[in-house]
Amino acid sequence: MPMLPVPSQSQLARLAKQAARDAGFDLAGIAPLNAEYPELEYFARWVEAGRAGEMEYLKARDGEGRLRRASLASVMPWARSVVVCAINYNSDAPYSTAPAAENCAWISRYAWGPADYHEILLARLRRVEDVLRSAATAEGLEFQSRCYVDTGPVVERVLARYAGVGWIGKNTCIIDQRLGSWLFLGVILTSLELTPDLPAPDRCGSCTRCIEACPTGAIPAPYELDATRCISYLTIEKRGAIPEELRAGMGRHLFGCDICQDVCPWNRRAPAGPLAEFQPRTELVNPSLEWLASLDAEQFRRMFRRTAVRRTKFSGLRRNLAVAMGNSGSPRLRPHLEALAADPDPVVAEHARWALQRLEATAAASP
Repeated sequence: MPMLPVPSQSQLARLAKQAARDAGFDLAGIAPLNAEYPELEYFARWVEAGRAGEMEYLKARDGEGRLRRASLASVMPWARSVVVCAINYNSDAPYSTAPAAENCAWISRYAWGPADYHEILLARLRRVEDVLRSAATAEGLEFQSRCYVDTGPVVERVLARYAGVGWIGKNTCIIDQRLGSWLFLGVILTSLELTPDLPAPDRCGSCTRCIEACPTGAIPAPYELDATRCISYLTIEKRGAIPEELRAGMGRHLFGCDICQDVCPWNRRAPAGPLAEFQPRTELVNPSLEWLASLDAEQFRRMFRRTAVRRTKFSGLRRNLAVAMGNSGSPRLRPHLEALAADPDPVVAEHARWALQRLEATAAASP
């Protein structure tokens, strides 16, 4: 493939970022794929240390045994640049750290909308991809590309940092100084040589609020995440039994966790996103534990069939629900837990029995 002259590289980079804005993305930047990123070396060590837990897709390797996500050049040798796009999904609804009734659960902010963000972002990435393809064709250039939203052999947050979209915070989330960390990321890998942007500077400073606020100790040190202790991992990715020593720290989180983002000073004034697809359904903001316990499998399917919550499956929802009810301290939830304790799913039943014991212990400790 012929090398593009520098003006064409710059023009195509500007075209890509304008196309991203036209497609509804709030942020966009370009990162080179011929650079060595030290964060990818850390990612490999992180996987080897077992901190990815049961997330097998993060451990996928190429034919020579290298982690695919840490060795993109071997997986897609034709790729020269990546366009990183971000959409703000914040809303005006309260944070998980705001007071809520004891009989309410928490579903992560990103899962409140009526549809799965993967589909929404991918459709918009395709529009940017089409613009680049048309421009490359007009220049007589070869063009290859791939669009990914959490599904490709890439570590999006690393590429986002080097594309200038945001810095990697101490909680390992991408943070933009204007929009905060409520960002969905999507990437377009392309064979085009595009002028890259400058990496985003780290603006976390001496702040450690995210580390201090994590109730399960999932951030053992700045810029490190132990996924096996993270509430998001435990409620979404973890199959089977949740380690008993972590259950109390999960609080009433049913799906995902926003604590480390809710306490971040950069999110204090983060604006709400404008897209209708990410506006929260009111019934999912601090939802009633009793209402959730009343759902059967078909009702669960209808309520969450196009949303991220479906990933936890009905059995996972009931397991998480048992833990949340046990941590609520509310005796009115006892009948629901007793029903779950007789559930034919042994994992659900065991978590419900643990929750009943926790309710009893809470009641005994009350004055």
